[in-house]
Amino acid sequence: MKRLLAGAVALAVAATAATAWAQSYDRRVQIVNATSETMMYFYASTVDAPTWEEDILGDSVLPAGNAVVMNIDDGSGYCRYDFRAVFADGTEAIQAGVNVCEVATFTFHE
Repeated sequence: MKRLLAGAVALAVAATAATAWAQSYDRRVQIVNATSETMMYFYASTVDAPTWEEDILGDSVLPAGNAVVMNIDDGSGYCRYDFRAVFADGTEAIQAGVNVCEVATFTFHE
């Protein structure tokens, strides 16, 4: 019984440490618009989210050839996000599974 209890405590400590470790990452990512169109909307949702989160650009846009640093941290502790950009001409670009804990810059190309 003592061995089982010690194992459960060790597992709980490891899970807590892993959560704290993941939450300590910097989730700011420079988003680069290397297309010829203005980016009108940008979404970043955790990989298991059933829908897209709110538009991170809000009332702003990201003109062609420009970049902006965005804080992707939604408080969930996740590192992997799906990105979606919608451009002025109506086209969309989606990239699944971006690890924002490891990527400092992400570029949308034509």
